[in-house]
Amino acid sequence: MRAQNGTEVVEPDEQLQPSTRRAVQNPASAPNWVENASLLWLKRRTLLRTAGISLALALAIAFLLPKQYESSARIMPPSNSMGGTALVAALAGRAGGNLGSLGALAGGLLGGGGNTALFIDLLRSGSVSGHLIDRFDLQHVYRKRYRIDTAKRLAHVTNIVDDKKSGVITLTVTDTDPVRARDLAQGYLDELNQLVNRTNTSSAHQERLFIEKRLLGVKGDLEKAQQNLSEFSSTHATIDLKEQTRAMVDAASRLQAQLIVAQAELESLRQIYGDGNVRVRSAESRIGLLQAEIAKMSGSSKALPADGEGVENATSNNGDELYPSLRQLPRLAVPYANLYREVQVQQTVYELLTQQYEMARIQEAKDVPVISVIDAPGIPEKKSFPPRLLLSLLLTMISTSVAAAVILVQSRWRQIPANDSRKVLGNQISSSLQQMFAAGRQQIRGMR
Repeated sequence: MRAQNGTEVVEPDEQLQPSTRRAVQNPASAPNWVENASLLWLKRRTLLRTAGISLALALAIAFLLPKQYESSARIMPPSNSMGGTALVAALAGRAGGNLGSLGALAGGLLGGGGNTALFIDLLRSGSVSGHLIDRFDLQHVYRKRYRIDTAKRLAHVTNIVDDKKSGVITLTVTDTDPVRARDLAQGYLDELNQLVNRTNTSSAHQERLFIEKRLLGVKGDLEKAQQNLSEFSSTHATIDLKEQTRAMVDAASRLQAQLIVAQAELESLRQIYGDGNVRVRSAESRIGLLQAEIAKMSGSSKALPADGEGVENATSNNGDELYPSLRQLPRLAVPYANLYREVQVQQTVYELLTQQYEMARIQEAKDVPVISVIDAPGIPEKKSFPPRLLLSLLLTMISTSVAAAVILVQSRWRQIPANDSRKVLGNQISSSLQQMFAAGRQQIRGMR
């Protein structure tokens, strides 16, 4: 404590050894560290009280801090040969027309390890963070009013690092809820896959889209051509004109041969029995039937238009016939051949496009980068922060060190002579501050 004359005296309960007392009373006779140690030993009870109070406060602070959990995932980006164009297009959309940075990114993609930096940039993109904010309602979780503040908070709790040698990306998400930490880490992987698939603009993808549209058009044309051929065949009873013509020519030849034989037999019967004989009339009746069949098979002798128009009118009078006549077949062959050829062409095109479509889909699947997950995120079992014991000891050491520093500074300040300019300035500043604080307290009391 301090006496009236301003000199410091040792408290009765803080007796020192003779050597220590001499070092304190005569600082010039002892080294500097001995002087400081002696002074701190003199104030040991104060330092112990400070350490005890600091330890209690540090433990309270450490246990009041919320627990934080870390969930990590390790992924391996695909090689540069897979989906390079898709990733360049993805960053081109984010570059906002900055051709210089886009060229640098494209050059990095074509070089070694370009995909790793590229995928890290995609994970940090606003598209991924925006979907995660909406998916997990992070504005409410983080208690942020604006989405931009929520995105900054999400970026703060997300750590993305890469191994320069292997290119493996490690994604770590920190959260107070272990389940939400795992879900956020998995959400990053899901959004990355969707972003890569959505921005895939490879040549196979463009080819697949073109073939898909063309395939729909050809399919419609094929159905229309088949419908036209079906209606034409139903109207004119044409199934297979080549086979029908061959069959009808054979049938007509047989009927013509039978007619010749019947006529020769009729002439023989007339010479033997005369015209009134029953066998002669029977032969004549048989010849008439053969001639009617031949006439029916031959059809009308009226000419049909050469371009096939009017074929339906020409055959409308023979609607009761099972097959078209021989005279109609040559003229039905032209429109039938056109319709049949159209069906065959459309069917061939459809088959070729179908094969190309399947090949384009396979190639597109090869071009789409697939994120290989080495270690999937899991629910953390232990907290990652705060280290309560370490934090308590650290705060206690800091508080005790500050208290020791204050004691040493006060001791040095007392040793400065009263007429020293530094002490005079310090006293003036202290007096001014005390007056300001006193005036402020009076104003506060007056307001009350």
